[in-house]
Amino acid sequence: MSASVRGSGEGPGRQRILGIYLNDHLAGATAGTRLARRMAQEHADTPYGEELRTLEVEISQDRQALLRLMTELRAPTRRYKVYGAWVGEKLARAKPNGRLLRRSGLTVLVELEALRTGIAGKAMLWHALLCAAPTEPLLDTARLEELLRRAERQLTTVDALHRRAAAALLSPDGSPRTAPKAGAKSSRGGDQV
Repeated sequence: MSASVRGSGEGPGRQRILGIYLNDHLAGATAGTRLARRMAQEHADTPYGEELRTLEVEISQDRQALLRLMTELRAPTRRYKVYGAWVGEKLARAKPNGRLLRRSGLTVLVELEALRTGIAGKAMLWHALLCAAPTEPLLDTARLEELLRRAERQLTTVDALHRRAAAALLSPDGSPRTAPKAGAKSSRGGDQV
């Protein structure tokens, strides 16, 4: 490990690095909150609606928890990162999907994958802050553990929604199947790809 990385955990440099890290996650949380809100609205009357609404509320609460934490740690909010994430989420909607004016059925899969990526990143944030908690009295270990458990539940929910959506869109009969384990043999005797 280089001296610059090793020495970054102390003093003013540590505070600056922590501020950058928290602002990067705030940008991600902003995009994730917008995505979750849009998905909950667009799928309100579908079999995914209730779970997406719960995710939207929780993801928004997690963003608020991050903002409170940044205030407590005196990490200034970098608004340009927040606005950049907001614009990025809007631009992500313009991706080609094979249809000119309306959403394709595959959109829900891609959006669930993006949401999962954001939630996994958030879980890693709570893990990282738990690592810093023993030397940072402003970090509440119990609260961070609670946020981490919630992120893990959110991942489970998104994975289940993704399986259902994939089955409905990609399976010939629309029924969910369990993915084969890595290295499992197919009925023809070869490794499955």
